[in-house]
Amino acid sequence: MVETISTGIVGTTADDNIKVTARAISEIHKIKEQNSIPADYGLRVGVKGGGCSGLSYTLGFDAEARDNDKILPLGDVNIYVDKKSLFYLMGVELDFTDGLNGRGFTFNNPNATKTCGCGSSFGV
Repeated sequence: MVETISTGIVGTTADDNIKVTARAISEIHKIKEQNSIPADYGLRVGVKGGGCSGLSYTLGFDAEARDNDKILPLGDVNIYVDKKSLFYLMGVELDFTDGLNGRGFTFNNPNATKTCGCGSSFGV
């Protein structure tokens, strides 16, 4: 069983949450350490147009939140999501896999009506 930690702002519904597995959290910490990313940087999770299914996921580290970001606290790491992306990411589970089919972060998105073969893009 995969341990999942839900993030979110107090008062939001469960559907507004982004869930992050323990494996993903562990990998976030490893990446920050290996690349000398300051401890106070947050993980930016987003969506942009493109990819074979219409929308693509984005991940990166940012020093601080932007004006229209929702900040989702996850222990010692904050998740930054712009409000436009949050619409597409409600209920998403961010996981990390290291298996025969590849190594990397995966998004399990209940809102996606179609996905590409590699899992990096989706449509709604």
